[in-house]
Amino acid sequence: MTDSGPSPVDYAERMFHEAVLCLRNGDERRYRLVRGQILTSSLGEQAVDVAMLVLLEKGVQRAWNANWQPAELVRAVRRTFDATAALIVTDAAAGLSRAFTAEQVDPRWQAQLDELNAVAWWSDDFAYAREFVTTHRLDRGELVDYVAMLVELFLRLPQLELVVPAPGAAPPRRVPRQARPGDGQERQLDRIRALLAKAESTTFEEEAEAFTAKAQELMARHSIDAARLAAAEGGTDGPAVLRIPVDNPYELPKCLLLQAVAEANRCHAVFMKEWGLSTVVGFEADLEAVELLFTSLLVQATRAMTGTGPRADRYGRNNTRSFRHSFLTAYAQRVGERLTQATEQVDAEVVAGTDLVPLLAARAEAVDAAFEALFPERTGRSATVSNREGWDAGLAAADRAELTMRQRLPR
Repeated sequence: MTDSGPSPVDYAERMFHEAVLCLRNGDERRYRLVRGQILTSSLGEQAVDVAMLVLLEKGVQRAWNANWQPAELVRAVRRTFDATAALIVTDAAAGLSRAFTAEQVDPRWQAQLDELNAVAWWSDDFAYAREFVTTHRLDRGELVDYVAMLVELFLRLPQLELVVPAPGAAPPRRVPRQARPGDGQERQLDRIRALLAKAESTTFEEEAEAFTAKAQELMARHSIDAARLAAAEGGTDGPAVLRIPVDNPYELPKCLLLQAVAEANRCHAVFMKEWGLSTVVGFEADLEAVELLFTSLLVQATRAMTGTGPRADRYGRNNTRSFRHSFLTAYAQRVGERLTQATEQVDAEVVAGTDLVPLLAARAEAVDAAFEALFPERTGRSATVSNREGWDAGLAAADRAELTMRQRLPR
C-alpha cells in the first residue's frame, strides 16, 4: 500500500497556518505575501475553500475543548472583530454540530446554538466559501483575512472552567448547573423572578425597593432550603461554576456590582477583562440567585443612572462618562452592603442557634476552596472615582433601593 501524501486541502491548510503565524508575529508584509499565494494558489479555489471551513471547524472544536460555550465564543469574536466574523464562527459551529447526535448534545448547549440560529444553510461544504461571500457581499480575499484572524484568535483563547460539557464529551462526575430544582423550589424561583420583574418595571422607587427586598429575602431562604435538602440527601452536591458576560460601557463598575451580589449570596466572582466574562463560584441555588439579582439590579441601576446627573460641568465640559462611572461604582458598593444586611437578617431569623450553622459554614469553606483552586493567581482590581457628583448620586440611588421592607408584600 502506497502513501498518497498530503491532499490539496492539507497543503491549503499549511498555507493558512503560515499566514496565521505571520499574524501572531505581527509581520504584515509577510502576511500579505502569503495571503496572495493562497488566493492565486495552483491548488485550486475548491481546495482552498474547503480548507477554510475545515480550519474554522477545527478552531471552534479547540475552543469547545477549552470549555468555551457557543454563545461565549461568538460573543468573544464579535467583541474582538465584528458581526461578520461572528456569523462565520456561528456557521462553523453549525457545521461542526452535524457530527453529533441529539443525545450527545447537552440541552443547554443546544439552546445556545438555537439562539444563535446555528444551522448549516449552505448547499455543501465545497460551496460554503463561495456562497458566504456572495450572500454577504465580500470578496475571497476578505474571507481569507477573516479565517486567518479567527484561527489566530482560537489559538490564544484561554482554558475556561467547565460549565456545560461540549457535544460528544463524556459528562463529568457532576456536571455543574445541571440539576433541576424540585417543584417547591421552582415555585420559589418563579416568585423571585416575578418580584424582580415588578421591581424593574415600576417607576415608583418605594415599590422597586420593596419588590427587590422581598426577592433577596426569598433568595436567602431558598439558599438555606437547598442546603438543608442537600444535607438530607447525603450532602453529595458541591460548588459549581457560572459565567456571566459583562459588557462595556462601564464594565468595571458593573463587575463590582456582580461581585457585591455574589458575596451577599455566598459566592465568589472573578472578572476576565480581556474577554468581558465574570466567573462565579458557588452552590446551585446561590448561583441562580446571583444571576437573577444581578440582571435585575443592572436594569434598575442603569435606569436610575440615565435618569439623573448633569451632562456638563461648570466649565461646560461634558462629564457624562465620569459621572456614570462614579455613579455605578458607588451604587455597587452601597447595594452590596444592603444585600449583605438582608442575608444576615434572614440568617439571624432562621439559622442562628440551629444545626444549620455548621452546615452553612462547611458550604462556605467548600466555596472558598473551590474558588482558590480555580483561581490561585488572581489579582485584585479597584475602580477609581473622578466625579463626586456621580458618586453621591449613586449612593443616594442605592439608598433609595436599600433592602428594607416598607410594606408587607403578599406571600
